[in-house]
Amino acid sequence: MLTSEKQTIKHKGTRHAEYYDMVNVMDKLYEDSKNGRIFKNLMNIITSENNIKLAFRNIKKNSGSMTCGTDKLNIKNIEKWDDEKLVNTIRNKLEWYKPKPVKRVEIPKPDGKMRPLGIPTIIDRLIQQCILQVIEPICEAKFYNHSYGFRPNRSTEHAIARCYQLINLSKLHHVVDVDIKGFFDNVNHAKLRKQIWSLGIQDKRLLCIISEMLKAPIELPNGQRIIPNKGTPQGGILSPLLANIVLNELDWWIASQWEDIPTKNEFKNRVNKNGSIVKSDIYRSLRKLSNLKEMHIVRYADDFKIFCRKPKDAFKIFNATKLWLNERLHLDINEEKSKVINLRRNYSDYLGVKIKAVPKGNKLVVQSHISDKALAKEKKNLKDQIKRIAFPKNEIERYRSINKYNAMVIGIHNYYQIATHINIDVNHLGKQINDMLKNRLHGCRLTKDGVIPNCYIKQHYGNSKQIRFCNGHPIVPIGYIQCKNPMCKRVNVNRYTKEGRKAIHKKLEVNRSIMRRLMSSESKNRSIEYIDNRISLYVAQHGKCRITGIDLEYDDLHCHHIIPVQHGGGDNYHNLVIVHKDVHILIHATNPETINSYLQKLQLNKKMLFKLNGFREKVGITPIN
Repeated sequence: MLTSEKQTIKHKGTRHAEYYDMVNVMDKLYEDSKNGRIFKNLMNIITSENNIKLAFRNIKKNSGSMTCGTDKLNIKNIEKWDDEKLVNTIRNKLEWYKPKPVKRVEIPKPDGKMRPLGIPTIIDRLIQQCILQVIEPICEAKFYNHSYGFRPNRSTEHAIARCYQLINLSKLHHVVDVDIKGFFDNVNHAKLRKQIWSLGIQDKRLLCIISEMLKAPIELPNGQRIIPNKGTPQGGILSPLLANIVLNELDWWIASQWEDIPTKNEFKNRVNKNGSIVKSDIYRSLRKLSNLKEMHIVRYADDFKIFCRKPKDAFKIFNATKLWLNERLHLDINEEKSKVINLRRNYSDYLGVKIKAVPKGNKLVVQSHISDKALAKEKKNLKDQIKRIAFPKNEIERYRSINKYNAMVIGIHNYYQIATHINIDVNHLGKQINDMLKNRLHGCRLTKDGVIPNCYIKQHYGNSKQIRFCNGHPIVPIGYIQCKNPMCKRVNVNRYTKEGRKAIHKKLEVNRSIMRRLMSSESKNRSIEYIDNRISLYVAQHGKCRITGIDLEYDDLHCHHIIPVQHGGGDNYHNLVIVHKDVHILIHATNPETINSYLQKLQLNKKMLFKLNGFREKVGITPIN
């Protein structure tokens, strides 16, 4: 169900899991894995009706669901199937699983090269999602705490925050930068199977299915088919999790050298506000009584750094890591891109941010900027968008282009605001962008005065003297930004425990990525007033449905006219309301079967039903008893 009188589960993944009664199953898998249980019969859970229906729900919300595989089918071809056909199709396919060929496509990388992707068919993606939902909680219980890529409730901000912490607090100023050569293309299949087995996933039927996925033929653009003997294709739903399984062994090997090394003396465990165990007493003892080399790894997918205290230790660790990757994981490093960096002298790039340790008083602290590559990429994207603003087909097209530009600027601010010197970077960029705006938009009415209808822009940029208006439409100033301290991940935040979900709910706010999608969406045949007011309402309602109060995903978000357009209603702010799409259907439903179906699905309480009936009366439809 979508709502209840208890606290609503707000995160998309957990909300969907609750709807299909899978939360307790996932919690149990996580708990059992934490306790060291071996799993030998997971296929019963994977092929359960609820798990398959949950997988379909999650796939349907995925932005890649409209992408066709080699069979030319996408989500539209199967979304009209009834539950019985969907479940039976997946179960029959898994009886003797042979995946269809994977479609090879290439997308440009930031360095100008092409990145190969492998797109499975929609049914194979659905099967991968079924497997992911069951083995992810098992793996999460065994994964290292400081790996952040492609994991629930973890982000690049957490990885950068950990780097800052190691430099500022631990005073580790030598970093080992390792670039694995073609990681996703060189994963050893036999080694991966052993690693999955060692995590406790010992269902032989499941392991055979994963093996078949890894060996799925790849169909090249010219029609030629090749069968891979190594690698996991980027583009598959299961690939990021498998990549983390491969490198999890590296994480724990590095941790075993210092962080998790056993000591003779017992120390009292202290817990800080973040929820993590304070090990400063242990580390102090190790530094004093041992010759061990201090090292800490921070990993985001295949991009990782190892922080060290001494330069000679860093070089030894670099060589040891290179040898270990080759001997244990059969992976090579890119010699040109891999190096040891003294952060007191040079910058180290990580996840679009370049980091250095600089003097401040009697200590060294982090200084960070947008990396040179990232800055050049963002500048090019903004300039290209300004050209689209300058030469639109009509005024509505110009407005949409301005909205996309604003969404791009907000995205830059949201991502890079964790760089300590972001204001210097964007001010320098802002001068170039502002000059281009003046030159390119000289034919428009570019003014300093205007009205800001968008609540988000008004709230975050309304006080800026840099804001400009193009034909009355606000243009978000790239230079108006303030640095934000990146926050480390709280240990108690966890999708697979009750306490962890409560911690997630406490910190939820308006989803900025959805807000940016609303700003940059086409919204054809809609007025400028409607587009503006829809964004404003999303912010004003805190991203929640007016009736049920649940947090809305982009594809669930509908904007309802309180007084219908055909009855004289307009697109003005007070005539619009944001609701869940199922609620929107129920507002306009007149067929008794449809009404009963959606009432059962939504499980509205009396207060919600009262609100719903108010909207039904406004559109001229009889209230629901």
